Amino acid sequence: MANISRRHVLAGLGTAGFASSLSTMTGLGLNNAWAADTGGYKAMVCIFLKGGMDGADTILPYDQASYNQLRSVRDGLFNSYNSTSGTSTRNRANLLKMNLDNAGSFGGREFAMPVELTPLHNMFEAGDLAVVGNVGPLIEPTTRAGMDNNSAILPKRLFSHNDQQSTWMSFGVEGVNRGWGGRFMDRVVASAPNQSRVFSAITTGSNDVFLAGETVSQFKVGTSGIREPSLYSNENILGRQDGDAAARDKIRAFLAKRDFSSRNIFEQDIAAATAKAVDNTEQFALAQENATPLTTIFGEDRVSRQMKSIAETIQIRQFLNVSRQMFYVTTGGYDTHSNQANTIGNLHAQLAAAISSFREAMIELGEWNNVVVFTASDFGRTTIDNGNGTDHGWGGHHFVAGGSVQGKRLYGDIPFADVDSNDFTKSRGRLIPTTSVEQYAATMGSWFGLDNSELQSALPNLRNFNTSDIGFMGTAST
Repeated sequence: MANISRRHVLAGLGTAGFASSLSTMTGLGLNNAWAADTGGYKAMVCIFLKGGMDGADTILPYDQASYNQLRSVRDGLFNSYNSTSGTSTRNRANLLKMNLDNAGSFGGREFAMPVELTPLHNMFEAGDLAVVGNVGPLIEPTTRAGMDNNSAILPKRLFSHNDQQSTWMSFGVEGVNRGWGGRFMDRVVASAPNQSRVFSAITTGSNDVFLAGETVSQFKVGTSGIREPSLYSNENILGRQDGDAAARDKIRAFLAKRDFSSRNIFEQDIAAATAKAVDNTEQFALAQENATPLTTIFGEDRVSRQMKSIAETIQIRQFLNVSRQMFYVTTGGYDTHSNQANTIGNLHAQLAAAISSFREAMIELGEWNNVVVFTASDFGRTTIDNGNGTDHGWGGHHFVAGGSVQGKRLYGDIPFADVDSNDFTKSRGRLIPTTSVEQYAATMGSWFGLDNSELQSALPNLRNFNTSDIGFMGTAST
């Protein structure tokens, strides 16, 4: 028989449906005293691109030599795009050159985005967006030589979807139960005891490990916001006849009952959690109901609807008693083993439109300088194609956007596509990351208000790297 603890039951209450509104019901506390700076308001928004986004088909080489080199190792994929056609999105003439402020750092090499990313290119050129090149899970700085002679300490189960999603979010393979988004929020609530744990970590998609902390757990908000439980709020369930309203009131009162008495400790906990969930859900729903609708228009695709929900949540932040919030968005379709030329363009367009609309909404609310939006993914993909797609890789390139981002720059590196060089693994042209996920996270965590000791506590391998802040967060742009 499984050994199920009371704590496991409580944790499970926050995973789905009505129970996802429970957030954290326990009084568990961290043993350490933390000193995170929680003044003002700041929010981080993780957009996780499930499947493994192809960085080399997102940030493309633009100088002729680099473009020709990538085309030579991706001949099948470039042919799928019919890249010699004057109308092809992968024809060099149609790429959107990135005019980097730090172009001198790349020895004449140039970079570009495909036309489907036009909104992000516009943000980049305006200084509101940066690209961080060749990011991936690392335990320590890793080289091709170290891999070849088996001296390198590598993350477990590289190239596995589930395990690398978990490793990006938690630094461990599938089954780890604490994510770095949740760990960041643990430090915040330890430093700001008046901060609401319930509304600190909010997911609009999957209940993945990213937002799971020790004292903070995720509160789920759907793409249409949050609604009170249908059992007592929906007239279609119990009807509209005389007495039906009274019946709904009794159900609501029963669910919100706090003086439940039982000798069974599990029953007591579940009743208390349910009562708290009623309060949390009603508080959030009331705040939403009284908010003035945003004028910014969002698309109807999955990622846009989630970003709209986050914008609407930030709009009511003053009613939720939060100075820091961590948000988690998921969207899929990036596992492009085949037919990549016909799928990734639409994914790019949706991602770019969602982030651009979110920026407009934050400007509308006066909060653009106080948010950072960043992408994450299982892994990058192989630089060598497989005909009309790509396979599981390692290092990838990511976007970071916000009014406090030092934009119009490329951080890290995007190596020349010489797959026989030491920048790549021995087979399949997989980029060996030069920036770790923990360095990527720590740069944002420092801006978020965490000090060095808090960052090292939340990011266990950070101390293995010489640099913890790679520089893409700075003072707010004007």
